[in-house]
Amino acid sequence: MAFPHNICLRLFLQICLFNMFVWAKVEVTMHDSVEVYLGDLAQIPCQYNFTDTDDQPSFVMIQWFVRVVGGSSRVRIFYLDARQQIADNNTDYTGRILVTSDQHGVQLNILKVELSDQREFFCQVNGMAAGNAEGKTHLRVFAPPEAPVIEGVLSGISVTNEVPSKVASCEARNGFPKPNITWYRNGEPLVPEPGYVNVLILVTRESAGFYSLQSTLEYKVVKEDKDAHFSCEVSFFVPAAIRTVESSRVNITVHYPTTMVELWKDLPQGLVKEGDTVELRCQGDGNPPPPFIFSREQEPDVELESNGDVLILSPVSRKDSGIYQCRPLESDSDSDVKGEMQLPVHYLDPAVVVPKDSEVMLKGEDLTASCNALSSLPTHTVWYKNGQQVGKGNTLHLRDATYETSGEYVCEVTVPTLPALHTSGSVHIIVQGGPQMVGVDQEVQLEEAAGRMVNLSCEAQGHPLPSISWNIIGSQTWQEVVIKANEHMTHSVVSVKVTSDVSALCNASNDMGTDVKAFSIKATEGSGVIIVVIILCLLLLAILGSVLYFLHKKGKIPCGRSGKQEITKEKTTKDDIVVEMKSNTKNEDAVLLKAVNGDKKGPNDQ
Repeated sequence: MAFPHNICLRLFLQICLFNMFVWAKVEVTMHDSVEVYLGDLAQIPCQYNFTDTDDQPSFVMIQWFVRVVGGSSRVRIFYLDARQQIADNNTDYTGRILVTSDQHGVQLNILKVELSDQREFFCQVNGMAAGNAEGKTHLRVFAPPEAPVIEGVLSGISVTNEVPSKVASCEARNGFPKPNITWYRNGEPLVPEPGYVNVLILVTRESAGFYSLQSTLEYKVVKEDKDAHFSCEVSFFVPAAIRTVESSRVNITVHYPTTMVELWKDLPQGLVKEGDTVELRCQGDGNPPPPFIFSREQEPDVELESNGDVLILSPVSRKDSGIYQCRPLESDSDSDVKGEMQLPVHYLDPAVVVPKDSEVMLKGEDLTASCNALSSLPTHTVWYKNGQQVGKGNTLHLRDATYETSGEYVCEVTVPTLPALHTSGSVHIIVQGGPQMVGVDQEVQLEEAAGRMVNLSCEAQGHPLPSISWNIIGSQTWQEVVIKANEHMTHSVVSVKVTSDVSALCNASNDMGTDVKAFSIKATEGSGVIIVVIILCLLLLAILGSVLYFLHKKGKIPCGRSGKQEITKEKTTKDDIVVEMKSNTKNEDAVLLKAVNGDKKGPNDQ
């Protein structure tokens, strides 16, 4: 750079006077380094002081230099004295620097700091005859990197791998100066260790001067790592500090062999009975879950057809009871890695009733019936007849049999712990004996008007089924109008015309004996009934006359002394009674009764 002519003259004069102040000395004080964020304002102070002289020099010249990047030379970027300030042209700092001064020194201000500004800056102070000196400051520029991005390996990692496997990668971009990456497992830092932990670092210098860092973690996984979380942390310098940013956490898929197997019944819930569909499920602690082989303990080498980890048995019977086993496909039948369970299939056989089907017993005899059903569980037995409970337990005792003892007895067998299991059986009891009339009275007495028809009913029970015949004395006109019979009873009805006293006998008989029911009918005359009707009619007329006379005495029916007396009322209902009293020449009163059906009459109409 060319200096102005007057400046050169002043420099010459000042140099000529140098020997006059040869013992003067200048001291320059600067910071070793100044730290600043990328894009911020950098302030580099330069303080100076003249010693060994009582008078301050009248002329001080200050120059700022910067070291060339990648070299040892330096370039001036600013000139300052008491009269002027000049920023050198065509430098990296043209238009970006300002210099301020006070009585203690000067300060270089760099606007919008760039990465290339990280270098040494020199402040040179020249007091001419008072001496000269310089100092330097290293400007450090910082740019925090982007947040780290972690990616875990998606495929499974086997614990059987002999060397560490890639677990995850972590990248931190655009930082300055170069950042560092540290790996963590469940929050604990991982230190590189041969054969167990390897960390691969790839550093990239971007065209803009930033550093990008990519780190790959290789790790020898174990089964416990299936629940572990891995993360990376980037650390970087900032002015006067070190900061860190942690990535998100990732989990990896760990493949490990099966060491324990469990077998259980999935369906149905509760106890198993014959006819059910049973699902047995097998599960191991390996990952990924292996296919399983099902077998029975009795035949360990016979594989049962299954669907993956489920064995379906449908429908099951008691022969399916036993111990079932499952094991991983890759293991042999002698392996200890297997699961097993006992499967009991419960059953209830049909009820067996003794005596079977039907049994004939004599009237007055005793009988014991039994009901049994073979079951794998405790049972409960109840006896019913016509829907009513008549006994409990496996046996039913019938004592002193009557015809009412006859009928069907049903035993119901249930399993209290498995209500779905139930069965029943029955026996039909027939009581054999002579006929027995139904009813309390063996002799019936009746009265009936002569000429009337009367029905006589007779029921007899017994086994064999009795037959009924009638013997009627005193009537020539009779017929059997009803005859019906069921399993152990006969019912007969005859219709008899009463012309005189009648005697009827109902005879019931079978091979076991006979029984008789007698009827006695006394005939009565029919004229007595007519007389009773006439008497009742006369009594009714007398009562009606008494009512009319009572109303007349109470004034409810007013009457005139002569001629026709008019009777009126404000209202006349259909139940009102109108009475007219007339006098005749014989001074006899005649009573005229009229029933008025609710219409009100005028005086001329009454």
